[in-house]
Amino acid sequence: MRYMLLIYTDAEAWAKMSPEENQKAFTEYGTFTQRIVDSGEFLAGDALQSVDTATTVRVRSGKAATTDGPFAETKEVLGGYYILDCENLDQALEYAAKIPSAEFGSIEVRPLMSIPGM
Repeated sequence: MRYMLLIYTDAEAWAKMSPEENQKAFTEYGTFTQRIVDSGEFLAGDALQSVDTATTVRVRSGKAATTDGPFAETKEVLGGYYILDCENLDQALEYAAKIPSAEFGSIEVRPLMSIPGM
């Protein structure tokens, strides 16, 4: 079963990290990513650029409108994701708990839909 692990963190907390703390976090991410690549469960994943680069699109009454920034007003923002092929939800949750940002943010785990013909 494929799961998306959405990584939510406080952008201000990242900005306040010292260069050493920032490097440590990226090293931990590299180690985690290599582990799931080596295990064969990694399908895709990327870090996202700053929330300042986001644009939200809404269509109302057939008209598209765009606004700068993320959809929701929240302290934690989507910072990246992994897509894993896991045996079950328990395994996906185990991996989510090992993502470095789980210590100061949150990881949302959602199964991906299988759509016939896609």
